[in-house]
Amino acid sequence: MTEYDGKEPPRHYALPVRDERTGLRNGVVQALRALPMHFTSPINIEGIEVNDLFSINTLLGGTIEAQTVMLLNSLRGIWDPEGRWEGREFRRYPESFPDVRLVGPGRDDAPLIGIELKGWYLLSKESEPSLRYKASADAVTEWDLICCVPWGLSNVLSGKPVVYDPYVEQAKFASDMRTYYWNHRRGDNPNRDCGIRHPETTPYPRPGTQYVDVPNQDGGGNFGRIARVNGLMADWVNESMDTPMAGIEAKYWVSFFRLFSEGKPREEIEAELDNIARKVRQAGRRNPREAALEERLLAHLGAIVELSLE
Repeated sequence: MTEYDGKEPPRHYALPVRDERTGLRNGVVQALRALPMHFTSPINIEGIEVNDLFSINTLLGGTIEAQTVMLLNSLRGIWDPEGRWEGREFRRYPESFPDVRLVGPGRDDAPLIGIELKGWYLLSKESEPSLRYKASADAVTEWDLICCVPWGLSNVLSGKPVVYDPYVEQAKFASDMRTYYWNHRRGDNPNRDCGIRHPETTPYPRPGTQYVDVPNQDGGGNFGRIARVNGLMADWVNESMDTPMAGIEAKYWVSFFRLFSEGKPREEIEAELDNIARKVRQAGRRNPREAALEERLLAHLGAIVELSLE
């Protein structure tokens, strides 16, 4: 049973300096941070409809995660510069937790480190990762990580997948932060039951065994939405939505694509497009070239709206 009681803000778990897994873990973090510089994909998307854009993560999310694992193994020089872990490789186990593990060739080899890896299509309608992280703190070790990799298409509506700066955090700490957030979400409802039931589990639980924490009350199904937890993931989500895509921040692209998916009348669509353009211009550009590109993009978006409303 987890020792954290959820009453006081949690702290990161200290990693023993002399434990060989500590250096390995630090190297893996560096490799994950380097993903945007090295990620390539053979996939090329063309001809996708705007209304289908929000569902693209369903089609490609698993593939992006699998390619990320392959890339992580190719970056062995970062996380294993001395060849200490020769014979070990990261493998993806979609039905297990954590779903990426550094294991040896033997079937029963215990994982050295685990990563709960999730992709996030940056232009999803919710403007935040939809992942539910419900794992108990006892289901991971201090060296295990949770990683969320944001991605998009190179030409926004088409092209090859590209990834951006990932979110990387100590998985055990993330479980505790989620518990703390949930235990203190009573708000204006003094009768809300914010308790959580923690299962008896161990790191790298076997498939089919109980390893997730269960809230006493969760009518909205929001338990585990760590993207909304301040001090954990919320700031990174906001920063990620500022990522430029073809010269315009991701958050404005999401607002633009929503115009087509919500079935609004022409007047509302035109008014919202003007509002989006105003916000983009107010954000300011660093140089005249970027500003000119931005104006051309806004003009093209306006033309798309006009054509769609005819």
